[in-house]
Amino acid sequence: MNDTKEKTIGQMVAEDYRTAQIFKSHKIDFCCKGNRTLQEVVKKKGLDLETLREELDIVQNTHKGDQPDFKTWPLDLLIDYIEKKHHRYVEQQIPILKQYLNKLCHVHGNKHPELFGIFEHFTASAGELAMHMKKEELVLFPWIRKMVSSAQDEKELGHPQFGTVKNPIQMMMEEHDNEGERFRKIATLSNDYTPPADACNTYRVAFSLLQEFEDDLHRHIHLENNILFPKAEILEKRALNT
Repeated sequence: MNDTKEKTIGQMVAEDYRTAQIFKSHKIDFCCKGNRTLQEVVKKKGLDLETLREELDIVQNTHKGDQPDFKTWPLDLLIDYIEKKHHRYVEQQIPILKQYLNKLCHVHGNKHPELFGIFEHFTASAGELAMHMKKEELVLFPWIRKMVSSAQDEKELGHPQFGTVKNPIQMMMEEHDNEGERFRKIATLSNDYTPPADACNTYRVAFSLLQEFEDDLHRHIHLENNILFPKAEILEKRALNT
């Protein structure tokens, strides 16, 4: 693997999303904390650097297939994808998961009190994500689309009310951190989404959907933190320097 000393984890995943599975297997946060290098991570977690590099090499040297290369996409197209793929998914799955988790609390809560904590964290996340996505759709994303359009048409961009695109980006990244932490707590309470021995089918389906939700959220945050936001800052810098 090339340039592992210089590249951050987020950059590696942006270049090849298959590496995300390696980081997940070692409980390494590649989306909210993707700005760290391998050296920083292995030192903090007590992992072996060469072993991790070898695992990443195996993945990266395998044929990619038809995996989209999101880092080459125009930013307005990437925003469309995020809204239609990930925002829509969150909106659709939240009421389904809340219904499942509420039922589990009523039926299994006495024997498994951790379910109440899972339900509480997910409900809080659902509310925060709804507001977060609206802020992106109504404030940040329209401005990035405007920057793309101005660059294409070679028109003067002007200045947004929030001063610079870095301001809402910083806010969005802080909110991403909050949701990442919340789902780490959910993963701990659910034993990494492992149903107990006495789990019914509803229990198993709920945990499977919850894990799928977290996986989608990680990819969603990765696309924004590691690809969309850095490119938007570069685009603004170019516009202001012209």
